[in-house]
Amino acid sequence: MTNPPASTGILHRLRTETRPYHDALEQNRFNRELTAGTLTPEATEHFLAKMYGFLKPYEDQLRQHHFAPEWAIEQRYRAHLILQDLPANAAALPLCPALPPLHTWPQLLGAMYVLEGSTLGGQVIAKQLAKAAIPARTYFSGYAERTGPMWKSFCQLLSQAVTPENEDEVVASAGHTFQHLDAWITT
Repeated sequence: MTNPPASTGILHRLRTETRPYHDALEQNRFNRELTAGTLTPEATEHFLAKMYGFLKPYEDQLRQHHFAPEWAIEQRYRAHLILQDLPANAAALPLCPALPPLHTWPQLLGAMYVLEGSTLGGQVIAKQLAKAAIPARTYFSGYAERTGPMWKSFCQLLSQAVTPENEDEVVASAGHTFQHLDAWITT
């Protein structure tokens, strides 16, 4: 019996091996209050400010790398959407000083897996915010009706980019990204 190629197993590996970090991240105050139905606009703004503080330097790092056109990288930047939801000046928002390493292609792929995947959860959050009459939903709406196709495209590109030689580094980077994001959000 032969092992499946990395391209077919990487998504499964990422899901299973990063699950503990994903679950830990989902235990943040914002998600707990959202689940309990006690979320306030102030808590939403705080969470969005923290997300901006992580996304802005992350996206700045992405801009330092070359992506082929099929990655549609310019469309994947979302930090600016948060600014539409916040009354605060972007210059006043603190930025995360400790991003995971984003120097190699596999490190970028792992981090992108985490942050692109967040667009799926954002769709669910946007609906819950609407039910709670909390208007700050631009960021959580992700790519709107294009969220599913953008995620599918990302997964296909990721599967093509991962090799047996870089697969472990991609998975490790995704885990580090979840951990760094969790640490930043909970501080």
